[in-house]
Amino acid sequence: MQRDTAIVFDCGATNVRVIAIDAAGIILASEAFPNSTRPDPFYPAYRIWDTGEIWEKMCLASRKVIGMIKPERIAGVTVTTFGVDGTFFSRDGRMLYPVISWQCERTKQIMSGIGKYIRQDELYGESGVLPFSFNTIYKLIWFKENRPEIISGSHMFLFMPSIFIRQLTGALVNDTTMAGTSMMMNQRDREFSEMILGKAGIGRELMGPLAEPGTIVGSVSRKAFEETSIPAGTPVVATGHDTQFAIFGSGAGKDEPILSSGTWEVLMVRAGSFRAGPEQLDMGITTELDARPGLFNIGTQWIASGVIEWVRRNLYSDLGDDAFELMIEGAEKVAAGCNGVKVIPKFYEEREGRRGGQILGLTMDSTRDEIFRAVLESLSQRLAEGRIALENAGGFRAESILCVGGGSRNRLWNRLRARSAGVPLRIIKQKETTVLGASLFVQAACGNFRSPEEARSEIDYNTEVIEPG
Repeated sequence: MQRDTAIVFDCGATNVRVIAIDAAGIILASEAFPNSTRPDPFYPAYRIWDTGEIWEKMCLASRKVIGMIKPERIAGVTVTTFGVDGTFFSRDGRMLYPVISWQCERTKQIMSGIGKYIRQDELYGESGVLPFSFNTIYKLIWFKENRPEIISGSHMFLFMPSIFIRQLTGALVNDTTMAGTSMMMNQRDREFSEMILGKAGIGRELMGPLAEPGTIVGSVSRKAFEETSIPAGTPVVATGHDTQFAIFGSGAGKDEPILSSGTWEVLMVRAGSFRAGPEQLDMGITTELDARPGLFNIGTQWIASGVIEWVRRNLYSDLGDDAFELMIEGAEKVAAGCNGVKVIPKFYEEREGRRGGQILGLTMDSTRDEIFRAVLESLSQRLAEGRIALENAGGFRAESILCVGGGSRNRLWNRLRARSAGVPLRIIKQKETTVLGASLFVQAACGNFRSPEEARSEIDYNTEVIEPG
């Protein structure tokens, strides 16, 4: 019997999931449990991830999933999580401190004072990663300044996926995509930066070996089998940061931007080069390592459906379950330009000195449909700006934009986005792009395909194309 099923452990900020998915991208079984941060037992005002609790949820979800499929068909297992977070382990595999969550605020002062180690523009220029206070480098410096004994007693820092790979296999190894989120890499060399680590006083040996996505890093141990019901000896494959595998799983090729449209819109591209200068820093461009060597994931983001939800809540509260459909129907009757009504959402505030969003051009005759369409037009223009920013950062020209997520179901917004961006919008119906993308690397690593790309060619994306016009 062919081994064609991949098991993906996916740890998100709100849910812990285990999913069984076959070589055609069909989900065979899934189970999820809620996830949330916990107070730091040493500093109760701060937040950590209880990885022991998360592992228990993963094991319970796994046992349920394995009970719904044929275990003998499992090809391999992998783990994906959010980026940047991790913690220190001793040589004998003991966790030395809880995982500081990206939602914790303890590192804000570290980021603001990073200049005593390295200039912020120098750090950004080398790493390509935007200065977010939750970046891994700021956490390591927090330990240097507040808990140096943790670092001195540590054998290796493990990122989140690697913590659970250790639970599955006993192996201590990090993956490249998670390292690419740390703000400690020389992205062009696909290796930790000697300059950044040197100035921060962090030893390279602390970060351990790096595995490329698709590498078999071990196999399910007997102990892990007893906890998860996944057969002992099953290959465990490195993947890593959920964003990179969502991009790959969407079907995006080189120089083809993908828009993940939800509360926030995230526009990213798999480019062959990147720039990380003052212009990119000002435009909020961040660069991470692609799941495939030689490519970079350049991205930017802005609030999107969150603005639409504000409009619905405040201007269409009289409508029921069909609110969004009725809003779209009303806005479709409004002429382009919205009779002079213009919305400037909050994402412009830093560049233009505003404290918040604005609605301009209102008259006594303005309607809520005009305001809603003005929001969609403004968000569409933001996509056009994002496309240009990515093209400048990556040195390419986009011929289309892939679109996934809840916002891709708004037909008017799709037409406006295609028109503003000036390229076709390709709407794909595949929802589980992270899980799918990670599973493709499992399929290739376990010999079912010659490469993840070949595995991806078998997926039916059911794409709808919206032409600019």
